[in-house]
Formats: sequence, structure tokens, C-alpha cells
Amino acid sequence: MTFPTDRPTTWFVTGTSRGLGLELVRQLLERGDDVAATTRSADRLLAALGDDVDRARLLPLTVDLRDETAVRQAVRAATERFGGLDAVVNNAGYGFLAAVEETGDREVRDMLDVQVVGVWNVLRATLPVLREQRGGHVVNVSSILGLTAVPGWALYCAGKFALEGLTEALAAEMADFGVGVTLVEPGYFRTDFLTRDSLALPAATTPHYPAIRDMIAHHLELQGGQLGDPAKGAAAIIDRVRSGEGPLRQLLGSDAHSYATAKVAALRADVEAAAVSAAATDFPAA
Repeated sequence: MTFPTDRPTTWFVTGTSRGLGLELVRQLLERGDDVAATTRSADRLLAALGDDVDRARLLPLTVDLRDETAVRQAVRAATERFGGLDAVVNNAGYGFLAAVEETGDREVRDMLDVQVVGVWNVLRATLPVLREQRGGHVVNVSSILGLTAVPGWALYCAGKFALEGLTEALAAEMADFGVGVTLVEPGYFRTDFLTRDSLALPAATTPHYPAIRDMIAHHLELQGGQLGDPAKGAAAIIDRVRSGEGPLRQLLGSDAHSYATAKVAALRADVEAAAVSAAATDFPAA
């Protein structure tokens, strides 16, 4: 992707009032780019940004990403305001900590509506623009827990695993149109992700999972001590998009790299263990 030289780059970013999304918006505005920023509360976004940014280049949009019509209207507003669209960042999301058995039907649907349906709504609205201009970049912010799973994170992992599959397919579909695709897999970043503002808990628990209760307590205590620097993480994402180079997956954080390395080793062991037995289910060779 070659970004325009005769005008600022235009970004459409979701989930912008906190964390990496907020830091992305701040840095993009500091660069002089145009940003359409969706959030559940435009007032909260503006308060978080303060007065030290160029608000003339910011289009804050209060959008429920689960509402396809609202998403299309937001994308239309962005392209009309800024005259185009260059990069799309799907960042909206939240955490959920519970055992599988404790996770209710409504909680499952709410998570997947945000992490999967919401992303799909944004893609359906933005891909035609990028495809027709034969250029642009899509960033889907997953997690290292989209690559590996741990107890207590099943619902969050389910949403991120789905996002990973969607993004792998999307990258192949967009290749012929000159549209880049990046799948970001952060580790633990020092945002407010591990606070009650961004982390949901089950409506009811059982006494059968004390290890998960201990894990949740530990994670709430971890807030403020995470390894990742959100300013560096946002800058790395911007650099990847601007360069248009790099592999599909962008691991952020040494902890993410360690988790990924362990996952690859475990998957390789499983594959090698099945080297002989896998063929047992084939029809006999003719």
C-alpha cells in the first residue's frame, strides 16, 4: 500500500476511548493524520484526549458496532468528512473471566457480537472502499489469547480465535486488491484492560473452580504492572501500516512472543504425534 502524499492519511479506528485505541488516536492526530474514531461514548473519548490534540482532524463517532446500519453511517460520515479512507483498525473489545461452565448464554452472545459480528460489520462497510481504490490497510487487533488459550479465558479466547480465522481468510482475499492486512497479537499492556471498566465477570459462579477465582484476583492485582507500554504498542502498529511490510501476525510484547513460542512447540508435538495415525482414516489407495 502506498499512502497518499497530497493529503493526510485517513484512519477509521474502533474502540478508542481507552487503551491502545486511545493511544492510537492520540499519536495519529499528533502525526497530522485524519481520524474517525468510534466509541460507545464520544464524550469520554474527548475527555481522555484533552485539549492538546488537533480536533479539526478528529471525527468522534458514538457507534454501537453491533448495529450494521449505524456502522455504515459512520463509515459514510468518515469518507464524506475526510474525502477517503486509507486504514481501518478493528480494536474494540473487552475481557471476560470465568470458567466455561459459569459462562451464560447472554454473556457468550454479547462477547461474540462485539468481537466477531462488530468486526464483520466494519469490514462489510469499509472493504468496498479499499477494494475499489485498490489500496489500504486493515488491522484487526486480536490478542496472544487468540493464538493460545488458558483456563478462565475461554469466552475471550473464543472471540479472538474467531477473529484470527476471519483475518487469515481476509488477508488472502485482499491480496489481489493491494489491500494489506495485519493481525495484531498483544500481550499484557499497561492499559485499564484489567480493571472493572474493561473486564466483565460472570453473573454467577460455582465453588468448583478455586484456581480460576485465584487467577481473577491475581489479574485484578496486576493492573498497573503489565509489561507492555501502550505508547510503544500504538507506534508499532502505525509503523507497520505505514511501511506496508511485515508478516500477517504482529506480536507485541516479549510475553506474547513467549506464549506464541510455547504454542508453536505444543502444536508441532501434536502434529508429529499424528504423523502415522492420521492416514488411518483415509480410503485405501486405488
